[in-house]
Amino acid sequence: MASFEPGIKAATGQIVRALEDKSLRPSIAGFFDEATNTISYVVHDPKTAEAAIIDSVLDYEAASGRTSNGSADRIAEYVTSKDLKVMWLIETHAHADHISAAPYLQEKLGGKLAIGREIIRVQEVFGKLFNAGTDFERDGSQFDKLFDDGETFNIGQLEGIALHVPGHTPADMAFIIGDAAFVGDTIFMPDFGTARADFPGGDAHQLFQSIRRLLSLPNETRLFLCHDYKAPGRDDYAWETTVKQQREGNVHVKDGTTEDEFVAMRTARDKDLPMPNLIMPSVQVNIRGGRLPAPEDNGVSYIKIPVNAV
Repeated sequence: MASFEPGIKAATGQIVRALEDKSLRPSIAGFFDEATNTISYVVHDPKTAEAAIIDSVLDYEAASGRTSNGSADRIAEYVTSKDLKVMWLIETHAHADHISAAPYLQEKLGGKLAIGREIIRVQEVFGKLFNAGTDFERDGSQFDKLFDDGETFNIGQLEGIALHVPGHTPADMAFIIGDAAFVGDTIFMPDFGTARADFPGGDAHQLFQSIRRLLSLPNETRLFLCHDYKAPGRDDYAWETTVKQQREGNVHVKDGTTEDEFVAMRTARDKDLPMPNLIMPSVQVNIRGGRLPAPEDNGVSYIKIPVNAV
C-alpha cells in the first residue's frame, strides 16, 4: 500500500481545495441507461465549459446484433445544449456489461479517449481468449491516453487525478475531479455493496485494498458510481454517495470489516453470480477502444463467442 500514498495525498489535497473553493468543483450530469444499469457522466468546468464524458454507452441488441446511438445521442445533445467543449472521453475500465460509445462521441464532439495503462494486461488476456490474432495490438494504442496511477490532468481550470484501483479488473481506475470521485465498478451504493472480483485478472484482496484506499479520501468526497441495481427495499435508482456514507454503511466493506471477511464474502458471492449478459460483445469491443472488430471480406463485423472456454 505504500506505493499508493503519493496519489492519495495528492487527491486529498485537491479535494480539500475544492471543498474550500466552490469554483474548483465540477458541474456533473448523470445519464442512466436502464438496459445495462450504467450511469454515464458529463463533467464540466463552469468557468471554461471544458468537459469530460465518462463511461458512455452504445446501445446493443444482443438478439439481432444491431447497434444504435440513442444513449450516446442524449449525451451529445446535452453537450451541445450547454455549448461544452469535450476534452476527454474517459473509460474507468474495459466494461463487461456494456459497449462504449466513446468512438462515436469522439467523432461528433472531439476529445481524447483515455483509460488506465493496465488495459494492456486486459488486452493480453482477452486477446488470447478471443483468438484476436496478430492484427490486434496489445499495447493500448487504440486509446489516445493511458493514465498511470497518480497522474494529473485538467478540465479547464479543474484539477483531476487518476488513481489505479484494481480488483474488479486489473485496469480499473478512479478519476478524482475537484471534490468528486468517479469510481467505476469498485463500489456501489452502500445498501448494495461492492463489485465482483471473479473476472480474469480480478482479485478480491486487491479490490478490498482499492476500496479502502478510496475510502481514505476526505469524508465529504462525492462518489459517483458506474452502476446501480436498486437494492432490496429501495424503489429508486441512485448513483451518488459520499466517502462518509460508504464508511458508515456499505453492507460489504464498511469500517470494521477485515480484509479476510471481505474476501470470504466476495468469493462466496461471486460463485453464484451469472456472467453479465453482454460480456462477450462488450469486452471484445471495449479492449479495442469501443471499436468493432474489423469488417471481414463481406463488409460485416463479427463478434466471436468462445464456446466452453470461460
